[in-house]
Amino acid sequence: MSVPQKIDPQNWKQELPAFRAKTDEFYAGQVDKAAYKGFSGFYGSYAQRGAKASMLRLRMTAGRVTKAKMAFVADAIRRLHLEHLHFTTCQTIQLHDLQSDQVYDLMEKALDVGIVTIGGGGDYPRNITCSPLAGVEPGEYFNVLPWAEAAGDYLMHFVKAEKMPRKLKVSFSSSPSNLPHTTYRDLGFTARADGKFDVYSAGGLGNNPRFAVRVAEAVDPDQILYYIKAMWLTFRAYGNYDNRARARSRYMQDALGGPEQYAEAFRAKLKEVYDTEDLTLTGIAETPVAKTGTPDPALAANPRVAAQKQPGLYAVAWHPIGGHADPAVFCAVSDALQDIPEAELRLTPDEGSWIINLTAGEARRLLDLTAPNSAASLFETSVACIGASVCQQGLRDSQALLTDCVAAVRAASLPDGALPQIHISGCPSSCGTHQTGIIGFRGAAKVVDGKPNAAFTLYAGGCERQGSEKMGRELGVILVENIPVFLVRLGRTVAASGQTFQDWYAANPSEFDKIAAEFLA
Repeated sequence: MSVPQKIDPQNWKQELPAFRAKTDEFYAGQVDKAAYKGFSGFYGSYAQRGAKASMLRLRMTAGRVTKAKMAFVADAIRRLHLEHLHFTTCQTIQLHDLQSDQVYDLMEKALDVGIVTIGGGGDYPRNITCSPLAGVEPGEYFNVLPWAEAAGDYLMHFVKAEKMPRKLKVSFSSSPSNLPHTTYRDLGFTARADGKFDVYSAGGLGNNPRFAVRVAEAVDPDQILYYIKAMWLTFRAYGNYDNRARARSRYMQDALGGPEQYAEAFRAKLKEVYDTEDLTLTGIAETPVAKTGTPDPALAANPRVAAQKQPGLYAVAWHPIGGHADPAVFCAVSDALQDIPEAELRLTPDEGSWIINLTAGEARRLLDLTAPNSAASLFETSVACIGASVCQQGLRDSQALLTDCVAAVRAASLPDGALPQIHISGCPSSCGTHQTGIIGFRGAAKVVDGKPNAAFTLYAGGCERQGSEKMGRELGVILVENIPVFLVRLGRTVAASGQTFQDWYAANPSEFDKIAAEFLA
């Protein structure tokens, strides 16, 4: 059996009438929330908290948003008067506050430009994540994007296959910066200097977080589909179908007796695949950037600009606070990109984006267009999941907390670098990746005078860089209203030292704990 052909997005249209029928029943009060959630996740849609509106998740394979896909979203914004777009940590675009007819319209029309929502939720392979600057980043080992896109195409064949116990997240990383958290995903491919991949499996955040097990080294890129099929078989064979709370791949490490035993089980499934199928990829090639530009040292000094490995070309960071992209700015960026050769948007795993393949003049234009809706400091690039105001599973409103913290830090006039990028999750699911941040918060509750109060658990010392990975230490619980005060106090202490937060924390971890202790409830 050879590599299956890519699924034509139009083929998914046959699935849509069932979604329309069930969604009509849900909004008519004929289906309860739990049953609808279990059904609608297959289509990449969920009802928001309150069951008065829906969200729709647009898969953007490897975080790549082409001009055509940008134009589709911009047209939807204008045509349907959409007001709430969210860039996610899984490098997708979520559209919120949708009425049912709008969901049907978007879900079907998206397929015409190659945007698939199917499998965007539920117990299915999720959107492939990838280093956002793959192909243009100086110092990357090699461009992993073509391989990530091929993997994304292949994974769609499993959406209608035998159901796995829970979702499967696959990631590709082109450098040790490990921005897509490839070494602690369900399956991760990390690039090497020799042009090959190391493969990691059975990792994940949330309850019982685990770094993934390295199951293979020096794998030729054309062999990656064997490892994806082996992961699927391993998860089907050993994933926990009986206990949903333990049905993620990371629990298989313990269930099979430890990391070494898990690796053995994975390799046994890998051998089965090699013995029965031909999944060697052919015809995968990088599309080189053809345009050229003139270097501009003054532009490269801008903190929102990165010089690409292509001489004279630049990438511009557009990081809406909390991942909330202003619809008008999105439309303006889309319009501008239509006239810029080879330019495209790349979504990042921290709810931001890069606009790549720009000359100096084009970069200045995009800096101006995105300035009203982009973070003005490292702290303002902080990550927050969509939160309890929207998510039915959410415990706390992480977006509101981030908004309050940004306002407090701005009012305190703290210098850039005095506080790091922080990570906020509204619940233990870690959609805000709180366990990876040097400072992280996770939604919690604290009983004070016999009454539960809104709070967040504080984590410190997490690190995502490959080779230095750490899960953050859990320090205790802080009441919501005290968190902005804590961060301002912390930022002032760091600013007085004349150091960046990263350097200060490395030298003063006990001082961090001492300051935090004053605010723990």
